[in-house]
Formats: sequence, C-alpha cells, structure tokens
Amino acid sequence: MAGFDPSLDEEIFSKKAEFDNTVITVSVMSYNKGAKKLQVSRQNISAAGEPKWAKLGRLTKDEAQAILPLMQEALDKMD
Repeated sequence: MAGFDPSLDEEIFSKKAEFDNTVITVSVMSYNKGAKKLQVSRQNISAAGEPKWAKLGRLTKDEAQAILPLMQEALDKMD
C-alpha cells in the first residue's frame, strides 16, 4: 500500500482565527480528487514566536465563536 503523497492533497479553502498564543485553521481538503473534507487544526505559538502543531482538543467559548462562521463558510465550499 502506498503512503501519503502531499502532491495529491488539494487545499480548496483555508481561513485562520488568531488568538493570543494559538492559531486555529479551518480548511477544506481533497486528497487525490476524492471527497472534500473539513479539517480543523491548531498551532500553539511558543514564547520564541515559533508555531507548533497541537491537538485541537477543547475550545474556549471565544475560539468556538470565532471558528463557527469559518466552518459555515467551509461547508459552503464543500458543495
């Protein structure tokens, strides 16, 4: 079985919500022209200003309110 090929991963939509020390990205991706899928990811910003991938995990109310409109916009791109 072949592994993941990044050249086949297509980003259809992507928007970010930025907070004090984290960035949440909502995107729609399609792998190898397959089904469009919603992806939500988090990057925490270190004290040195470097982004590090983290589990999305739990959201604060502010985070949830900020990404809900982004998720709706992403859903509209999945048609």
